[in-house]
Order: sequence, then C-alpha cells, then structure tokens
Amino acid sequence: MKLDLKKLKLRELNNKLQNIDKKVNKRDFEIINPEGNHAVCAGLKDEMSVTIKGHVGYYCGGMNQNASITIDGNVGTGVGENMMSGKIHVKGNASQSAGATAHGGLLVIEGDASSRCGISMKGIDIVVKGSVGHMSAFMAQSGTLIVCGNAGEALGDSLYETEIYIKGSVKSLGADCIEKKMEKKHIEHLTKLLKKANIKNLKANNFKRYGSARKLYNFDIDNVANY
Repeated sequence: MKLDLKKLKLRELNNKLQNIDKKVNKRDFEIINPEGNHAVCAGLKDEMSVTIKGHVGYYCGGMNQNASITIDGNVGTGVGENMMSGKIHVKGNASQSAGATAHGGLLVIEGDASSRCGISMKGIDIVVKGSVGHMSAFMAQSGTLIVCGNAGEALGDSLYETEIYIKGSVKSLGADCIEKKMEKKHIEHLTKLLKKANIKNLKANNFKRYGSARKLYNFDIDNVANY
C-alpha cells in the first residue's frame, strides 16, 4: 500500500500504521514524499514492512516495536530513539543520537552517523557501515555498537556493559573506556551481527573491541579526575 505525505497529514499516516487491522495479512507499506517530516513511523507496534522513499527529519521510527522500517535516504536526529524491537535500515547518513536509549532491535546505517550515536543505548544492536562522530556510545548501558569506519573523540565515555567494535581508527577514548582483548566468543558474536546486517566483505577479526574499565561503577576518590 502506498501512502503519500502530500495527501495525508503526518498524524493521519502514523495513526494508520499504529492501528492496522489485525485481520489483514498484507502489511507492506511504501511512504512517498516524506520531505523531511519529523517522527515518521513513530510508535509502530505490529509486524509490518515500511519503506520510506526519501529523506526524513527527527525521531524516525522512534519507539519502534516489531516493524521493519527502511529509509531510502538520510535521517535526522534520533532515528530509532527508544526502539524496543524490530529493524530500522537507513540507506543514507544519520544525524546525531542515532539509536538513543534504544532497548532492542537492530539499527543499520549504510552511511555515516554523527555525534552521540548510541547514546545511553540499553540493548539495541547498532551497525554503522561508515564512521561515527564524537561521544558515540556515551553512557551506553548494554547492546552492541559496530562501526566499520572510524570513530571520533571520546568514544564510549562513561559506558557500562555495551560492547563496541571498531574496524578503523579511534580519535580518542572517553572516560573509563579501554581497548579489550578479542576472544573467540566476541568474534563469533560480531560475525553473527555482521551477517545479520548483510555485511559480507568484512571479517570480525579485523575489528578492535572496546569496553568499560569499570572504574566508574562505584565512586572512588582515586578516580575522581575521571568523573
């Protein structure tokens, strides 16, 4: 089914997708003329496939559950914000805070992501085929951030249990983030996620792994300079 944002108001479009007929088996939608609208496909709850033909603004796919959303263009701030499950595939670039606070699901970005990619992520898997900006995975709690390009300054600042894998260079590590050994279980986990993101030309053992040094879990006066 084709949905035209020149003919439908954004509220009407989202309401239609949020309340699809449970008896209808055909759940393939194509959104045309998005023209940078904000909050397109926010709050989807059901299994469906949505393709957005063009660029979108802030918070596309926010709070997603179960839906598979493909953006055939670039996205603004906060794509997949607070996402719970499902998949979001961005074929272009993403602005800042991609996957912010997201609890689950898979976010794939074909291009680059700006600053704070994965900020406060809580279980989502994020795969960026390009590079990420500064303070990516800031205060990230769980889940996985995979970057096939480079990372900017302060990667993983104040993170908790999120696993970070970077193939390229890292400009600098944030407070309490250190490089860690790549063990067999990490290579297997990374290989699985690369396959899930349809990345076939990269090998897991070419990535470096980063994680928390766990010095900030509890306040310690000896580590006060890191806070």
